[in-house]
Amino acid sequence: MKEILGYLWDLLSLFFPELCAACGKSLFKNERIICTHCIYHLPQTNFHEDPNNKMAKQLWGRFPVVQTIAFVYFRKGSRIQNMMHQLKYRKSPETGIRLGELYAYELNKSQVFKKSDLIIPVPLHPSKFKKRGYNQSECIAQGLSAILQIPINSKNLVRLENTETQTKKSRYARYENLIHAFHVKDKAELINKHIMLIDDVMTSGATLEACSILLQEIEGVEISICTIAYAE
Repeated sequence: MKEILGYLWDLLSLFFPELCAACGKSLFKNERIICTHCIYHLPQTNFHEDPNNKMAKQLWGRFPVVQTIAFVYFRKGSRIQNMMHQLKYRKSPETGIRLGELYAYELNKSQVFKKSDLIIPVPLHPSKFKKRGYNQSECIAQGLSAILQIPINSKNLVRLENTETQTKKSRYARYENLIHAFHVKDKAELINKHIMLIDDVMTSGATLEACSILLQEIEGVEISICTIAYAE
């Protein structure tokens, strides 16, 4: 039976090859979403081993944070950008799940990384969710949760406002644009929780700041920031 399934896989791969989300080359039978070569050459930040990493320094003084980590560096024209594009615009939630899993394997090896009680993905506005069909940050959270064994809460923190584009705004203007965009539905559920707040890419950090400040209004809440990519 295994041999027959193997032949069928080979036949399907011949006509409908699965392609690597990073480089676009055909995947081998034992590869999933991202090829082995691209995994091996991921530009990892190793921020989880350095509490004073550059991403953490970018957030210093803006809100209290337990740890600030990102898996890889984001650079324009890179394979990381290809994967982020697949995740956000090419209907490939599996890319986010796989990246979350890969990062979780690295975090599990760390002697420095502190596990949280709960994972909360940065929410999408309902209109964007309807258009995309999924929240890319929740896909990343699913991959992290599966390996780290930390539960996800994706229903409590919600986005009320579909804010205008942030790309040409200053950091403070971005935060001002977002300060009333989010809402917590059940604060009691989060009391005394150490929350890992998940996003896909950190640039200015304004979205993460707005969410964190809101969550930290709840008694005993601590925040750790985790993204897949960090834009230098």
